Amino acid sequence: MAPADWDAGTYERVSEPQFAWGQRVLARLPLTGDETVIDAGCGAGRLTELLVERLPRGRVIALDASPAMIERSRLRLARFGDRVSIVCADAATHVQHPPADTIFSTATFHWVLDHDALFRSLFASLRPGGRLVSQWGGRKNLARIRERTARLRASEPFARFFEGYREPWLYATAEETATRMAQAGFADVRTWLESAPARFDGAQSFREFVTNVVLRDEIAHLPDEATRAQYLDTVVQQAGHDDPPFELDYWRLNADARVPEP
Repeated sequence: MAPADWDAGTYERVSEPQFAWGQRVLARLPLTGDETVIDAGCGAGRLTELLVERLPRGRVIALDASPAMIERSRLRLARFGDRVSIVCADAATHVQHPPADTIFSTATFHWVLDHDALFRSLFASLRPGGRLVSQWGGRKNLARIRERTARLRASEPFARFFEGYREPWLYATAEETATRMAQAGFADVRTWLESAPARFDGAQSFREFVTNVVLRDEIAHLPDEATRAQYLDTVVQQAGHDDPPFELDYWRLNADARVPEP
């Protein structure tokens, strides 16, 4: 069973960790102000808004596969007029024409399961000399909660709802990613992992976050509200006993590269 589309309004409200990480990635993005930049995985458009403000003579292509996120971005970015184009498409198959100067992306590429196709599409969407500056979840990301929910999915009364279940993300290593990017044609590839734990102030904020971000695909397999509540109760109770409590062990994979000049 596939989850419903993202609740874009709730994601916009609870995704402070993603927004904070994304601002740091945006800060390392070299811009002169007149480029065309693709925001690959624009989400609700919070970072896209900051990106457009850095491009007073340029434009942004806001790309996302989620119709709900696209509509949220369309509303947020309407004030920029034709300086922003909105595109609902899969980053692993979309090729931008004409190609852009830069691709910026945060908290997105781990949701794409075919990274070979992804990097080929990104490469084809950039002009010669164009740059990719990006960050997403990498190997070891959320290991603690993933181990716990794997055991929970295999236990009663939940096991029957998860037959054939596969995690909805791909968390690659820095080395695997560098190899894939080089095979796609990128040059000057730099990849590195960094620890970025996200701490919550209590059970309620932790529960809301994991319900709407981390576990949204899992709980979509559960048949009713009571079963979902039982599942989440267990996850939240376990997190409350951690030291520190209610912390998610996020690991971010950074990847910067360029398209070679002819």
